Amino acid sequence: MLTTQRKSLILDILRRDGQVVAKHVAEDFSLSEDTIRRDLREMAAEGLLKRVHGGALPLSPDLPDFSARRAVASDAKQRLGTLAAGMVKAGQLIFLDGGTTTAEIARRLPRDIAFTVATHSPTIAAELEHHPTAEVILTGGRLYKHSMVATGAAAMSAISQLRPDIFFLGVTAAHPVHGLSTGDFEEAAIKRHIARCSVETYVLLTEEKLDLASPCPVLGVGEVSGLIVPEGIGEARLSPYRVLNGAILVA
Repeated sequence: MLTTQRKSLILDILRRDGQVVAKHVAEDFSLSEDTIRRDLREMAAEGLLKRVHGGALPLSPDLPDFSARRAVASDAKQRLGTLAAGMVKAGQLIFLDGGTTTAEIARRLPRDIAFTVATHSPTIAAELEHHPTAEVILTGGRLYKHSMVATGAAAMSAISQLRPDIFFLGVTAAHPVHGLSTGDFEEAAIKRHIARCSVETYVLLTEEKLDLASPCPVLGVGEVSGLIVPEGIGEARLSPYRVLNGAILVA
């Protein structure tokens, strides 16, 4: 078996199982563990996976700060925002997570019906300053500046008083095995709490977030009402997610 073939199969295992165990792969391929470990080291150097003792895990995505992410315009994010905004109905209470993708929802919310937007992000609230029909509820708490969202006990308590019809969730990574995740423990806890208070939760995912795992789990792929993804992602890549959650909306 050629090295390139082995590496391709290793990536397939990583996507399917969420981890690679060098000993098991060596047995399956009838090769030495040293050969597989060398492959894993090379793949880690190529930025394809994260090398750990005994094998490998999916990469954790880079976490640029909010200002850096806001400066990056994305047609895919705009399409996701348009689809999500179109789901909002008159009289609903929706909750918008922090982030640049959910900011695109705020910019595209309907302007001919009345509804309420709750958020724990001051930047999202600011997007709605001149919206003609949206009432805005901004929950307080300790500001996590990296994502510009409120966290902690005060935020948790305020969110507990709400029952949103839809929560539009943002995460930094999604994986069939490791679920939906983000980079901060307190932020992950707030996201889970909002989802538990909400009737429905939809997560918006750009393609680069798929098949990765951040350090702090939020929810399993099957625990949300649906995934909103941009068009152009191959069915083979989406298939493991469809097994867990049949509601995948393509923007």
